[in-house]
Amino acid sequence: MTATPLAAAAIAQLEAEGVDTVIGTVVNPAGLTHAKTVPIRRTNTFADPGLGASPSWHAFAIDQSGIAFTEDVGVVGDQRLRIDLSALRIVGDGLAWAPAAFFEQDGTPVPVCSRGTLGRIEAALAEAGIDAVIGHEIEFLLVDADGGRLPSTLWAQYGLAGILEHEAFVRDVNSAAAAAGVGIEQFHPEYGANQFEISLTPLGPVAAADQLVLTRMIIGRAARRHGLRVSLSPSPFAGSVGSGAHQHFSLSTPEGPLFSDGPGAAGMTRAGEGAVAGLLRGLPQAQGILCGSIVSGLRMRPGNWAGVYACWGTENREAAVRFVKSGPGNPYGGNVEVKVVDPSANPYLASAAILGLALDGIKHELALPPETTIDPAKLSDSDRDHAGIVRLPEGQVETIAALDNSKLLRTILGDPVVDMVVAVRRLEHDRYGDLDPEQLAEKFRMAWSL
Repeated sequence: MTATPLAAAAIAQLEAEGVDTVIGTVVNPAGLTHAKTVPIRRTNTFADPGLGASPSWHAFAIDQSGIAFTEDVGVVGDQRLRIDLSALRIVGDGLAWAPAAFFEQDGTPVPVCSRGTLGRIEAALAEAGIDAVIGHEIEFLLVDADGGRLPSTLWAQYGLAGILEHEAFVRDVNSAAAAAGVGIEQFHPEYGANQFEISLTPLGPVAAADQLVLTRMIIGRAARRHGLRVSLSPSPFAGSVGSGAHQHFSLSTPEGPLFSDGPGAAGMTRAGEGAVAGLLRGLPQAQGILCGSIVSGLRMRPGNWAGVYACWGTENREAAVRFVKSGPGNPYGGNVEVKVVDPSANPYLASAAILGLALDGIKHELALPPETTIDPAKLSDSDRDHAGIVRLPEGQVETIAALDNSKLLRTILGDPVVDMVVAVRRLEHDRYGDLDPEQLAEKFRMAWSL
């Protein structure tokens, strides 16, 4: 693979607009965002042949010191980090950004690369005649410069007070996002004190994950300018509201959308029903990808709108899979929201798992289980068993084992990806599995922050 270089005139134009440094980012299996920078004149080199990066980048753990070496990832070898010039964005104050991917020195894609993995799933969908669009949500908590709680004297859930208290920050984010070409659909205070949520414009899978990473960087930079920091932990403070990273997706073919105007449940087509059925069947195995960190279990509890029960329901926020019907209030048409995803997940791998399971359900024409029309926690154990509703575990050991033993996820994502995710999550549990909730939340509050 050879990138088309930027012409000298394009480089000169970037310099004329004040750009002097280009950042390239990747996200590793532990959900950590890594980066390299080059002076603007080295932009084309960053794209091809790329910059050297140790295979250990895939194995870095969330504790700032651990490396989860495996048989395939160790101290020997060198890969190349290549930015995608077609996705380059100017982000202000002399910086431009582009997403990157891992390649071997001969240009061969590295199998464990998360962006490359999602690209393969997007291509598989296209080969099946299916177009996918994903809309990401970002929930985050504003904290002080040291990661401590901010005062919440003026705060109401989803209240105007939160916007006015942090008006300068909110406007700064909106302005910076617009300048960088990021589509923010809405930006509002959330349920928790000093917690906010941003919904991003739906895009193709890889482009959507790129936009999410860029938006997180924009938020982090804006917070710094106001003496604040952003926590992207699934549970910043034990016993408080957690943060999700919900993903909405829709599927269509040349014949039309799969989640609208069909004869099936909630207006789905038969293929749409198969997609949701495939996702539901694979959720317990995919949990290690979607919300598998050692902190994730603190959020995975009934009543947190985290979708801890593997079921589906129209506008049911306690179901792991919330179905959103097409209608006047939903201009993007029918779509599926996956509630269990949290900010500790690699967004590229989470999208790859979700879409891969949906495609598997379509190919195998899986039958959709009955809809859950109430809070599944209100059902009796026997009723849930009868309906086939599985309670997703809080414990990391069970989550890791389900992923490790999943032939389905290994087929979808590949052994290198599954093995690396399992390795970094096992390191977390081996080192920190004896910490109580308060200690876990404290230690990893800023682990995924930018």
